[in-house]
Amino acid sequence: MKLIVGLGNPGREYDKTRHNIGFMAIDRIVDSLGISFDKNKFGGLYCTTNVFGEKVMFLKPQEYMNLSGNVVGKFVDYFDIDVSDILIIHDDLDMDVGKIRFRSHGSSGGHNGLKNIEANLGTREYSRLKIGISNNKNYDTKDYVLGKFSSDDIKVLDDILSKMPLIFKDYLSLSFIELMNKYN
Repeated sequence: MKLIVGLGNPGREYDKTRHNIGFMAIDRIVDSLGISFDKNKFGGLYCTTNVFGEKVMFLKPQEYMNLSGNVVGKFVDYFDIDVSDILIIHDDLDMDVGKIRFRSHGSSGGHNGLKNIEANLGTREYSRLKIGISNNKNYDTKDYVLGKFSSDDIKVLDDILSKMPLIFKDYLSLSFIELMNKYN
């Protein structure tokens, strides 16, 4: 079983904030499959389906970003998911808005949600799909990531978010090297 995790913060006040791009991306994928987040367990909203004969679970942790790993760790343990079958979708300050990059492993890069996932999984060897949110050094990082996207950013993001269903299907059907070659 594949576990696809979109990172974000729960609550209306965080809708469409930069830190919630993971939620926005996973919502597009789930919507395209005609399913919805209809279950709640271990502090996470989730749903499952089969795609290309593969069972896939989608997860949106409902603890705050910095505690996402608590939820991910419980799902991995309970459903006995191999770390190689995890894809974390998250924001990245060091990439331009709307740029994406797949990574098969790596450091947290200062992302507190990823730090917590690493602490709970005991490894950095899980796949990620990073979505650029850019960075504005005129703001404190916390204020910036919790801020809303500009209208120009929304236009750029709508383009990449509309491609999320195709990117997800490629994730299931291509090798990870092919996937990185295609999208990186």
